Amino acid sequence: MVVMYVRMDNFLLFQGFELSMSYPKKIVRSSISTEHLSQRQNFRYKKLIVLMGANATGKTALGKVLMGIFNFINKKNSDHITKLINNPNKEASFIIDFAYSNNRLVRVETIINSKKDITKEYSINDIKVVVKEEQILQHDNYEKCISRLINNKALQADSYIEALEKVPPLSWKFEYPFASSGRQQAIRTLNTELFGQVLEKTLKALDPRIQKVTSLPNIDNAFGIFRDNDVILIEDGKVINPEKLSSGTVEGIGIADIVSAMILRAHDFYYCDEKFSHIHSDPEKAFLSLFIELLGPDEQMIFTSHNSDVLEMDLPKHSFAFMRRDPVDNTVSCVYASDYLKKNTISLKNAVENDLFGSSPDLSKIYEIEESRVEQ
Repeated sequence: MVVMYVRMDNFLLFQGFELSMSYPKKIVRSSISTEHLSQRQNFRYKKLIVLMGANATGKTALGKVLMGIFNFINKKNSDHITKLINNPNKEASFIIDFAYSNNRLVRVETIINSKKDITKEYSINDIKVVVKEEQILQHDNYEKCISRLINNKALQADSYIEALEKVPPLSWKFEYPFASSGRQQAIRTLNTELFGQVLEKTLKALDPRIQKVTSLPNIDNAFGIFRDNDVILIEDGKVINPEKLSSGTVEGIGIADIVSAMILRAHDFYYCDEKFSHIHSDPEKAFLSLFIELLGPDEQMIFTSHNSDVLEMDLPKHSFAFMRRDPVDNTVSCVYASDYLKKNTISLKNAVENDLFGSSPDLSKIYEIEESRVEQ
């Protein structure tokens, strides 16, 4: 399953926000192979989105809303999405399109009524879900297929729960910075041995003082990180004594989890958010290259970063998107490098440095601090 399109309104900081994951033209000799459904070569999708932008523009929030939508669809529990509503006095809605390897395009459209009494919980009658589907024909691209789907009748359902039962299961993995999540979830039931091997290689790449990583006998999903004359313990994905590791090395646990999951083809969709903020540029680019190599057919990743060196990697222009906040109405939008830079010879890094996408942070307040000092 891959995400083709998302529109969300009144969730966290998003008002009328759209994210498009299709691209119109096949890239010759692209560094990312098979950016199309495995059985439909014209049905192109962005296999990788490198999502960039200033702080507080919604990169992490986007992942949280997407995860809420995925959980809502899979678990049929409205709490996963209603808790993300920004203003309960207003209607909230989202549309999301999924393409599946069995050549089906599915749209889930959800409307959540405004609350008449904000002290009460949302009821089943407050939530309306419409599900539509369409077969992806041999020569279809996304635009052709969705134009037919829009005119289809909704699949019959008496409640939002019945409607969501018609959506094929979703499979995803979201990873957030250790500081914000406080916990890293390791793959426990799929292949502990593989995770241990990947974890050792990952942590050694991030901290050359680490000698080895071994699983601990008689304790499920527990590992010991041996460094110098010390041992750092990980149990059930949680670092027992994280103060003994650098922030970047701690983030390596979640990175190893992503790599292990991708090797095992455990999920279809990955959201890697700010896992490299405390890690040198070269390892970040190396791991991003590894992620690209490991992405299988009909799989997808959103990778958030502040590292401008990533812009110089040999990736298609359509792989880069930028979050920006409007200074007037404070709304958040997403713009795509491929809409601005039509020629491959144009430097993406130079375009970002010249703020072509309007996504650079506002530094004026910082300079005002110096002016305040002078005035004293």
